[in-house]
Amino acid sequence: MAVMSSLRDKTHIILYTLLGAFLLLIVFEWGMNFSGFSGKKANQAGSVNGKAIASAQYDEVYKAVSENFRRSNPGAELTPETELGLQEQAWNALVDQTLLDQQFEKFGITLQDQEVVEALDSATPPMVIRQYFSDPATGTLDRKKLDAARRDPQNKELWVQIEKIVRRELMVNKLLTVLQTMEHVTGHELDEIVHRQYSRFSASFIPFPFSFAGLDSKFPVKDDEIKAYYDKHKELFKQRASRKADFVFFPLTPSAKDSMAVRKELETIRAEFAGAANDSSFVKEQSDRPSGINVVLTRADFSGAAEAVVFNPSNLKSGTIIGPVADRGEYRLIKVKQVTSSGPPVARASHILLRFNASSKDDVQHVRELSALIFKQLQAGVSFEALAKQYSVDRASAVNGGDVGWFTRERMVPEFAAAVFNATPGAVIGPVKTQFGLHIIKVTGFDHTGAVCSEVVRNIKSSTETADSERRRAMAFQLNAKEKGFDKSAAAEKLRIEKTAEFGKHMVIDPIGYSEKISDFAFKAKEGGLSEVLETEKGFYVMRLTAINDSGYRVLDQELKTRITAELVQEKRGDELQRKLAAMTRAPGATLEKIVAANPGLSVVTAQDIRWSDGLIPGYGVDRSLVEAMSGIAPGKLSAPVKTADGYALVLVSSKTLAADVDLKSARVAVAPQLLRAKQEQLLSEYFTALRKTIVDPWGRSSTN
Repeated sequence: MAVMSSLRDKTHIILYTLLGAFLLLIVFEWGMNFSGFSGKKANQAGSVNGKAIASAQYDEVYKAVSENFRRSNPGAELTPETELGLQEQAWNALVDQTLLDQQFEKFGITLQDQEVVEALDSATPPMVIRQYFSDPATGTLDRKKLDAARRDPQNKELWVQIEKIVRRELMVNKLLTVLQTMEHVTGHELDEIVHRQYSRFSASFIPFPFSFAGLDSKFPVKDDEIKAYYDKHKELFKQRASRKADFVFFPLTPSAKDSMAVRKELETIRAEFAGAANDSSFVKEQSDRPSGINVVLTRADFSGAAEAVVFNPSNLKSGTIIGPVADRGEYRLIKVKQVTSSGPPVARASHILLRFNASSKDDVQHVRELSALIFKQLQAGVSFEALAKQYSVDRASAVNGGDVGWFTRERMVPEFAAAVFNATPGAVIGPVKTQFGLHIIKVTGFDHTGAVCSEVVRNIKSSTETADSERRRAMAFQLNAKEKGFDKSAAAEKLRIEKTAEFGKHMVIDPIGYSEKISDFAFKAKEGGLSEVLETEKGFYVMRLTAINDSGYRVLDQELKTRITAELVQEKRGDELQRKLAAMTRAPGATLEKIVAANPGLSVVTAQDIRWSDGLIPGYGVDRSLVEAMSGIAPGKLSAPVKTADGYALVLVSSKTLAADVDLKSARVAVAPQLLRAKQEQLLSEYFTALRKTIVDPWGRSSTN
């Protein structure tokens, strides 16, 4: 929202970020009284530091939030997931509002009417005024436009709301002023920052990766160590009450008969669509996706089979009606208006995905060897498709020889997209590392063809007959499970039992999605309890509750044990690495050159003009941890082991000098306000975090749990 962007003024960025939900609400122009809450104890939605939040107040805010969502997203479906997000947004707004009121009262912050008038008349009025009454091109306040709007009787109600926003902003500014006076900058702090900011280092160092300490097997982790780590860092594993469950799913999969019925519906309106004089009205009346009017479609907007039909040269002509075409659970009837060769660029590629644990040297070595083997087989003439089917862990694309279809740059993770769009058709590139693992990629094509189209889309939905059939299957299984047991019944009917991840109340359930019915069952049932048939949009579920966790902390299960084990292995490697490096420095006459000579595979990195300000080591890269350490090392002396981005290092700083053109007095003047602002922002962040002492929300969750 434009107003929100204005309100987040850079000088107040920390506070306005923390209070974002509240500031979002006050620009909705709704008439809630901002003087505080009634404090009713009956029908209470929750509480903030002992201050009751009435259900009626929460409902009022939620109504405003949801109405704003509908205004901002016309035609958007209000899914359960979206609704949950709006509920959280409304509650957070009330929390922030209450916290502000409490702080205004604590510091005695008030506002006179004259202050509002003076603010509106000032050369730099409040942000909401600048937002609405400034020239977009120059940013200059249009005082005539502002004064005319204030005098216009038709704007009376609007100005009531604007003045509420202005009052709130002025009081927030007063609070900021009070809090910011709590922080100051000392001369010592300023000198230290200035010298670091403008110093240049010359240094030599040997980087030692964690892997230098040895293989994973050298650092075994015992169960009692895992438990001790868990107990020591328990606050890291804080969470809401949670549940786990097994389930059998009976999907609402449309039958061939259902699909054919939708296809016939579109076939009956094909001629009418072709002759429609007003596509906009026709699409809005006939389509399940009413926004499909004069849109530019590319190959990336279709599944493989549908793309082959739509972009067939015989079909892709101005005036053609294509379809109905089946595509990803829907049928599409497309009217081509115009074809262009300068549409958004799209690419097609295949990949072989190899996953590994980056903290395990053995895993890293294995994936390197495997990728080298794959490239060797490619060079020997083995087809990319065959190797994808054999090695890729992305099974969805592997069955198609690794083909991921057509895509835009934005649809893929940045590393993958950059590699593909900078390559040539037919090239095999990689390995490319992304958050998913290592990718070996074959680029199979590029295209700039775009089609300006209008389309009528119908979702393929299950008929009542199909839904009744699946419901009966689910009910029969539930009765058998109640009599004979969940596992036996599933095995007898050859049904797959799946498991949920740990989930909280009113939260998305992996892998099911959001379901209030499943959440209600899970948080009312006892462990081992069997649900009735639970109907959702996707199908029917029969659940068995397998775990209850009301402790407020994540259970130390196998997944968490694996994570903690990896962390402990890394810690042990770090300790061993420091021990090894310390021993090297204690050797008689130890120098970087002697250490390298005794350890093949290591090398000395020498760099000039190293800058603390950005952590850049010329010729090596950015390593802020290493440069930070260099700033505290005396020149001419071999350092103790120092931490780097991916291990440790031994460092010899040869010189530290101030940049030749630095005026220290001017530098102090320039740095002082920046340092003060940084300290103030940290103070504000910590202050408002600390304010959330005891918050109980409408779902029974407490911040003190």
